[in-house]
Amino acid sequence: MSIRYLAPLFLACAAPAVQAHEVWIERDASGPARIYLGEPAEALPVGGDPEFEHLKAPKLVPASKAVLARKTGYLEVAVPSGDVRAHDDTVFAPWGTGTKKEGVAYYARAGRSEARAVMPMELTPVTAGSDRFVLVRDGQPVKDTQITVVSPEKWSKSVKTDADGAVAVPIREKGRYLISATLKDEGKFDTTLGPVSVLHRVATTTFVVD
Repeated sequence: MSIRYLAPLFLACAAPAVQAHEVWIERDASGPARIYLGEPAEALPVGGDPEFEHLKAPKLVPASKAVLARKTGYLEVAVPSGDVRAHDDTVFAPWGTGTKKEGVAYYARAGRSEARAVMPMELTPVTAGSDRFVLVRDGQPVKDTQITVVSPEKWSKSVKTDADGAVAVPIREKGRYLISATLKDEGKFDTTLGPVSVLHRVATTTFVVD
């Protein structure tokens, strides 16, 4: 079995299993949003990712009382028109021992109609509809950071943000693109599941090229 599919009970010895997973949102036009947990560069396994059961209640931004319907491999929710955002720090319980616990927080976005960051970490277009994005953490651009681009055909490429925290997404074909970034912060952080001294932050943004 691949390390990325190991059970959460083994996370203390296999932190990469957590970091390999991402939360992302897909939306077609003004239809409902679909929230996934898995590995977007790979085909979704039949029945969904083995860890999907841990994605229970991501919080929409802005907050919403819309019902999250559990489907095969994703959560579906009706949302207003425009970009969709959600965050979740309860997917995997903190791992490690004593004062050296680690945790993971996911920040997901679908759409590029708004050139602004709302969540603590976000990949946002420089201008509405742009193929150029900025990685923003706590309101500040993050430079020299790896961004992974996944094309509609599951082709992937790594690029780095420039001095302004920006990166141009290479467009190859029509369809849905996903970009993601991971940051590791050390300090003292309060998460929904308890305090951690290392917080892995994972941000994704999807957008469709017509």
